[in-house]
Amino acid sequence: MQIDPRGPRFAAVLTTLVLSAVLITGSGALLAAQTVVFALGAFAGLRYSPYGWLYRVAVRPGLRPPAELEDARPPRFAQGVGLGFSLIGTVGFLAGVHWLGLAAAGLALAAAFLNAAFGYCLGCEMYLLIRRVRSA
Repeated sequence: MQIDPRGPRFAAVLTTLVLSAVLITGSGALLAAQTVVFALGAFAGLRYSPYGWLYRVAVRPGLRPPAELEDARPPRFAQGVGLGFSLIGTVGFLAGVHWLGLAAAGLALAAAFLNAAFGYCLGCEMYLLIRRVRSA
C-alpha cells in the first residue's frame, strides 16, 4: 500500500506534542492513550490510527496531491517501535516505576521529534536496515 508521506509526519507532530505533555505532567494515562494510538497504527494500519484519520479528514483535503507516495510498511513498523516504548512506559507508570515511564516516553519522544522536525523516521530506517540485513 502506498501512502502520502506527509501523513506520518503530521502524526509525528501530534505524537511529539502528546509525549511532551507526558514528560511535563508525568501522566501514565496520557501515555496509555498514546500507546493505543501506536497499536492502532501498527496493527490495524496507518489509516485507522486516530492521527491518520485526522490527517485524511482535516488536513489532506486542503493540500495539493503529494509529489510522490511511499510504502506504508516502514512507517507502520515505526508505529510498532513506538508501541514497544510506550507500552514499556505505561507498564512502568502502572507499576509505580515512574522513572521507567518517563525514560521510555522520552525515548519515544526523541524518535517522534526527529520525524516531526526533520522528516527523519528512525523506525522507518530500522525497517529498511532489517530488510537489507535479511536479504544479504
